[in-house]
Amino acid sequence: MSYAAHQSNYSGVFVYQAGERVEVSRVTHVFDKDGEHERLEGLGDARRELIRDNDQVWMYADGHKVRVEKRLIKRAFPALLPEQLSVLKENYTVRQEEEDEIAGFHARSVAFLPKDNLRYARKMWADSDSGLLLKAVVLDDHGYLIEQYAFMQLNIGNNIDRKWIVPESAPATTIAQELNLSSVPKVELLDGACGWQVDALPAGFRKILEMRRPFRGNKEPVIHLVFSDGLAGISIFIEKLNEASYLHSGLSSQGAAHVYNRIVGENLVTVVGEVPPRTVIQVGDSVRYAGQ
Repeated sequence: MSYAAHQSNYSGVFVYQAGERVEVSRVTHVFDKDGEHERLEGLGDARRELIRDNDQVWMYADGHKVRVEKRLIKRAFPALLPEQLSVLKENYTVRQEEEDEIAGFHARSVAFLPKDNLRYARKMWADSDSGLLLKAVVLDDHGYLIEQYAFMQLNIGNNIDRKWIVPESAPATTIAQELNLSSVPKVELLDGACGWQVDALPAGFRKILEMRRPFRGNKEPVIHLVFSDGLAGISIFIEKLNEASYLHSGLSSQGAAHVYNRIVGENLVTVVGEVPPRTVIQVGDSVRYAGQ
C-alpha cells in the first residue's frame, strides 16, 4: 500500500465523508524517470486544483492561480501510509481482515488497532494486485465511523493523461512568475530547540519538524511543531497574543481532526490533531516555555 501510492500510475474519483460533509475529488498520479507527478481536482461547487511535481506544489482555486510552495510532510489519500512501517507496530496492532470489492477491484483489508485510547483505529482496503489503497476509514473507541475515503471509479496502469505535468526542467520560481503566482511563504526550519516543551505527548509520537512559518496572516512568523506516530499527526502552533486572530480557549472538531486552544502567558497555543479530543487537550495542557 505504501509503495503503490507513490510508484503506480492511476487516475480515479474518490469521495471523502465525515458526518454530513461529503467531498468528491479526482486524483491523477504518474510515476516516471523524473519522479512523482500528481493532480488533485475538487469536483464540488468550489473548484480547486492542486498539481504536484515531487515536493513542489502549485495550487489553483476557482480558476485562479493561487500560490506555489514546497510540500513538507502532508500525506493525502491514497498515500496515507508512511514508507517506514516499523514504527506502527509500536503503537498499533496490525491484522489482516476480510476481502471485499471496491470500485471494481478485489481488495484485502488491514486493521490498525491502537494500543491505547489516545489515538484512533484505522482500517484500509488495498487492491490485491497492485497494492494501491482503495478505501480508508477512521473509527472511534466504539467502532463507529468518524471519516472515510473511498474510490468510486479508478483506472490503474499506463493509459493516463499526462498533459498537465509540469516540465521537470522549469524551475519553480520561473513557473511562479509565468503563472503570476503569489510569492512563496518563508518557512524557517529550526535545527535547535525553540524553547517550547511538550510534556505529555502520547507514547510513540516523535517530533518530525520544528519551524517558524507564516500563520493566519500574522505579521510575525509563529512556531510550528509537528509530531507523528506514523499514522496520526499532531501540530502545535505558538503565536503571540497580540498577533492572534482570536483569543478564546476551547475545543472544536471536524471529522477525525480536533483543535484545542489555550493561552499560555503571552501566547496562544493551538493544537491540531487527527486524534481523539482527550489527546489534543492532554497535549495542549502540557505545552510550556522552558527557555532556550
